[in-house]
Amino acid sequence: MYSKIFPSAQEALKDVTSGSTIMSGGFGLCGIPENSINQLAQMELNDLKVISNNIGNSGRGLVKLLKKKMISKGFCSYVGGNPDLEAAMFANEIEIELVPQGTLSERIRAAGMGIRAFYTPTGYGTEVAEGKEVKEFDRPCILEEALHADFAIIKAQKADQYGNLWFKETARNFSPLMAMAAKTTIVEVEEIVELGDIKPEDVHIPGVFVQRVYQGTNYENAIEFLKTRES
Repeated sequence: MYSKIFPSAQEALKDVTSGSTIMSGGFGLCGIPENSINQLAQMELNDLKVISNNIGNSGRGLVKLLKKKMISKGFCSYVGGNPDLEAAMFANEIEIELVPQGTLSERIRAAGMGIRAFYTPTGYGTEVAEGKEVKEFDRPCILEEALHADFAIIKAQKADQYGNLWFKETARNFSPLMAMAAKTTIVEVEEIVELGDIKPEDVHIPGVFVQRVYQGTNYENAIEFLKTRES
């Protein structure tokens, strides 16, 4: 039977090369592809371009690549809470293109839909608009280009052999859009299920957008800020 299941993260990521553009799912530390990031951190790579909400946080996630100076440029919507990224930026060790979060998700979505660029009022009159075309509609708008990637690394809760995916709650975040915008989508999952176990109406990403799936292990599932109610 045809299957997209790979035996390990090492096998699934073996053709990632220096200079690749990588989309990485996750919001903060929620839903990040921990195993894929750990595997990339062990590879001899450099000059990676990363598209993600943030380049890791609190010393975890994509920070593991950042500390090894593997990332040359990042497209991010949030850089707070990440002292490692702050230090790298001030040392001119990485180039960051700060993108408003709605614009970031739309630039990724546009790539998956075959849309080359779009106009948006978000960012007009700020540093975000520097060097970009401006056009008048009902208000001034700037031209934003689609964001493509060679690879998307994402995490889902469940996958079947055809690569149909189901996510748990907000861990879905940017991942469906990234799966559509990359040439090769690599998914780590907590559970591989039989065909039919994910009902059609519960499929969050159809397998047509997924090339490789593997079983993840030893998830930290870190909580950035733990809040408890006072008794």
